[in-house]
Amino acid sequence: QVQLVESGGGLVQPGGSLRLSCVFSGFTLDYHSIAWFRQAPGKEREGVSCIRKRNEGTYYADSAKARFTISRDNAKNTVYLQMNALKPEDTAVYYCAARRYLCSAYIGQYDYWGQGTQVTVSS
Repeated sequence: QVQLVESGGGLVQPGGSLRLSCVFSGFTLDYHSIAWFRQAPGKEREGVSCIRKRNEGTYYADSAKARFTISRDNAKNTVYLQMNALKPEDTAVYYCAARRYLCSAYIGQYDYWGQGTQVTVSS
């Protein structure tokens, strides 16, 4: 059965860094993509980044480019999101999600979701 578990969130000051982890089971990145989404209170859930095995493809939202890095550790069945230079507007619950094959920014195309981890950027 497919499971995804996020961790690594917390409270950080503006300009600080966090590394989120998504440990997955029940599939491999051979045929799936894993994406990070985030949702702030009162706002729509938005895509942040995505990674897939084929062609080692990675994708980033404009808000994440130059600050966030997605990576994977296949041996640990883990996808990471390294977040640097965090801003208050990065505050949200961060979710990892999985779908078959290609990365997508469309929430409805993801079949499996973790429970989320809270990231709060505040001074």
